[in-house]
Amino acid sequence: MNLLDTLLRCVAVLVAFLVLPLVIGQTEHKVMAHMQGRLGPMYAGGFHGWAQLVADGVKFAQKEDVVPAGADRRVFQLAPAVALLPYLVALLAIPVGPHGFVGQAVDAGIFFVLAVMGIGVLGSLMAGWASANKFSLLGGLRTAAQLMSYELPMLLAAASVAMAAGTASLTGILGAFHWWWLPWQAIGAFVFFTAGLAELQRPPFDMPVADSEIIFGAYTEYTGIRFAFFLLAEYGGILVLCALTAVLFLGGWHGPLPDSLGWLWMLLKTFALAFVVIWARVTFPRLREDQLMKFAWTVLIPLALLQLALTGIIKVAIQ
Repeated sequence: MNLLDTLLRCVAVLVAFLVLPLVIGQTEHKVMAHMQGRLGPMYAGGFHGWAQLVADGVKFAQKEDVVPAGADRRVFQLAPAVALLPYLVALLAIPVGPHGFVGQAVDAGIFFVLAVMGIGVLGSLMAGWASANKFSLLGGLRTAAQLMSYELPMLLAAASVAMAAGTASLTGILGAFHWWWLPWQAIGAFVFFTAGLAELQRPPFDMPVADSEIIFGAYTEYTGIRFAFFLLAEYGGILVLCALTAVLFLGGWHGPLPDSLGWLWMLLKTFALAFVVIWARVTFPRLREDQLMKFAWTVLIPLALLQLALTGIIKVAIQ
């Protein structure tokens, strides 16, 4: 891989990271507007509210950048970048199509992506601690507790796919993929995707930002562009989670389309899963803190262990 090829791959990943999360955000506006009968997102710009995203961007850019008087100013300002950048790095290792259509192939791709995604919680912790606000601190601590609880079932579900494929490389997993894996790994797919939603603090797992209790959690004191960065980190996380779920459990770029159009098939799967994320937001009520933690330890972890045992039995039977 020469310098020009490396540069082009980095630019392509950066452009995708800057565009696709915004498309998911715009889609969320429209889907929620239809599902809940919201009129506001359908007006900006005329036809179907096409300018809503532009209006939101202008709104955030115009807002004053306020830093609380008692805040740790440097940590407070750095937190949005720490929350956002891990998802950009994770996107580098996710294969989009065959024949090297990936930012950078990593031998232990699964564990690399999951480890990098886990770093994002530092942004929330930094924001909560540096804000000099007790509600923000409580939200940051809830975020950390939630991440530690849901990281384990997510990792176990991913390990099941690695065991089935005989490799931890994401490109290697797609190379070993067979369509009969879909029912075989269905439990693991449910566990992985659900735990991913909890790690992103998406409804119904949004207790760390419960507005009825702690205003908006770790992000209460943020305004303007810095708050927009946290929102972009959330949508970037949705993109990474959906793309990774498509690679591990839905065959990634494998599909009825020719290999040359595998990237399109991958994109369709990713956005179909993103629709499910939005659907869950408008469908399920928020879990209480005790319910949220109990669900991880008494439901998802046993299911992940069951999937791991099932994978081991089938691998031995096949061999």
